[in-house]
Amino acid sequence: MPLHLLAHPQLLILRRPRSHSVSAMASSLLLPSVSPRNLSFSASHSFRGFNLSGFSPRNVGRSRVSMSVSVGSRTCVDDALFADYKPTCAFLFPGQGAQAVGMGSEAQSVPAAADLYKKANDILGFDLLDVCINGPKEKLDSTVLSQPAIYVTSLAAVEVLRARDGGQQIIDSVDVTCGLSLGEYTALAFAGAFSFEDGLKLVKLRGEAMQDAADAAKSAMVSVIGLDSEKVQLLCDAANEEVDEDNKVQIANFLCPGNYAVSGGVKGVEAVEAKAKSFKARMTVRLAVAGAFHTNFMEPAVSRLEATLAATEIRTPRIPVISNVDAQPHADPDTIKKILARQVTSPVLWETTVKTLLTKGLKKSYELGPGKVIAGIFKRMDKTADLENVSA
Repeated sequence: MPLHLLAHPQLLILRRPRSHSVSAMASSLLLPSVSPRNLSFSASHSFRGFNLSGFSPRNVGRSRVSMSVSVGSRTCVDDALFADYKPTCAFLFPGQGAQAVGMGSEAQSVPAAADLYKKANDILGFDLLDVCINGPKEKLDSTVLSQPAIYVTSLAAVEVLRARDGGQQIIDSVDVTCGLSLGEYTALAFAGAFSFEDGLKLVKLRGEAMQDAADAAKSAMVSVIGLDSEKVQLLCDAANEEVDEDNKVQIANFLCPGNYAVSGGVKGVEAVEAKAKSFKARMTVRLAVAGAFHTNFMEPAVSRLEATLAATEIRTPRIPVISNVDAQPHADPDTIKKILARQVTSPVLWETTVKTLLTKGLKKSYELGPGKVIAGIFKRMDKTADLENVSA
């Protein structure tokens, strides 16, 4: 594919001829003191079919063209490549809390899905499927087990869907994906940003690091039901006036109107629970998680994640993957690594993500994996939303 290069000492712009059948796309990068001798250019097609080693060219006519500039040995990708995405069909992946004893049993009738559990056993060093199907619940609910269990079961659900009549056509039609907290890793694997195996290693490490961070401090999470985000913030402010710095709380998950999760020190969470009724909250529900996820309580996990992410090959996703940190899609692998490291201490902007998808014209969605948490959120925000659950 011919590429025209317009060179300037500080600006490089890659353009494809307008006559090409794929819609024209431009990428601009600001690069300091670039010498033409150190530059190489590549244009690569990416396709919409997920498989364990990345993706396969099942849908050449709907391929996406991505462009990158190599400076020496480093490849720079325009992180705004997907900024103007227009979603029509989305895959949505659940996060921690969606696990349930018995999940994974349906997947055993689909060879490609069953194979994922076998691959997982080799990486994890134990029988993941046995824990998924037989529990006990207390074991499956632990952070170190629930995160890999949900990741594998969600990708197994993709294979269950693929085996259905018309399933591959549905998979090929997906043009955006995202996941709730942990589910962002699943979405990135589906989008080909990393392999199933590398994703599972990341999720394993993430679960262990978050559990260790939680064990190091007395912290908790609670869902506040029936208030808007402004009122929940006022509730947090009131609770924080009564506790010391080590017990402060904040909104950690912006799920949907009327459902926000608050994280922080145990005393701060208890203060939220005690004051909730006076703020006209319908109820509070203490979450069965190890600690204050998506706050600075998870800071000890960041450096471990950064080290593992640095050693992991991450590629530009073939379709937009919406980040929990800023509700935007990212294309640059280095940026994705930074975002994933920040994710464990940053609030989850799921409400903004769903609003954006719906505003941009999303027509059809599939929740793949255990539970129906995401379907409930979508229906709360838009009762007419067309969403189908695919379990495994």
